[in-house]
Amino acid sequence: MTVIEIRSASEADLADIQACARQAYAKYIERMNQEPAPMHADFALQIANGWVDVAVGEIGLVGYVVYYQRDDHVHLENVSVSPEFSGGGIGKRLIAHVELFARNAGSQAVELYTNEAMTENLAMYQRFGYREVDRRHEGGFSRVFFRKQL
Repeated sequence: MTVIEIRSASEADLADIQACARQAYAKYIERMNQEPAPMHADFALQIANGWVDVAVGEIGLVGYVVYYQRDDHVHLENVSVSPEFSGGGIGKRLIAHVELFARNAGSQAVELYTNEAMTENLAMYQRFGYREVDRRHEGGFSRVFFRKQL
């Protein structure tokens, strides 16, 4: 696969987005002793709200990102890449896509959270310039909150 396009998600992408979330987050179930929140997201509603963009290649959907404007920042709700394409820079491209959206919208920052059990994500966000701003138990999950000033 050589070309990855990032575009707005449509209803036709729903099943592929759900499958990507299940596959990408399955490895965390044992660590967290529960299914991660993105495995239960209402992707149909998020797509209808225009909050989901997908990364597609010649073989179809390889990842997605959920994000939206919130106050002075853009909230990055969820980014996921199919495990078979993990490590190929697709997640980084999706995050950069959100950051470009935020800049173009005049936002001051991008904020996100991840589960503290997702140690790979904690390190990745720090490498991408996000700084930890809080940790708290919320919605049954131990979350780590990050912010990146633009």
